[in-house]
Amino acid sequence: MSVNSNTNNKTEKKSCFYCVNNKMAIDYKDIANLRRFVSSYMKIAPQRRSGLCAKHQRKVANAIHRARQAGLMPYIPK
Repeated sequence: MSVNSNTNNKTEKKSCFYCVNNKMAIDYKDIANLRRFVSSYMKIAPQRRSGLCAKHQRKVANAIHRARQAGLMPYIPK
């Protein structure tokens, strides 16, 4: 009974949503796309959960901050 432990322990690397879809602009007014990268508690998802590359993770975080300041996204859930 030999079990291949290498396949069980490895997690599949998520690919960046913006790199795969060739989307260049991350707009703070595009709430539908930004909601994908926020948890149910309205916290910004970490890079390991969102699957974004470092460049796009920074841009998404800045866009979420701007959307919150503009009143388009809440800071906390209702």
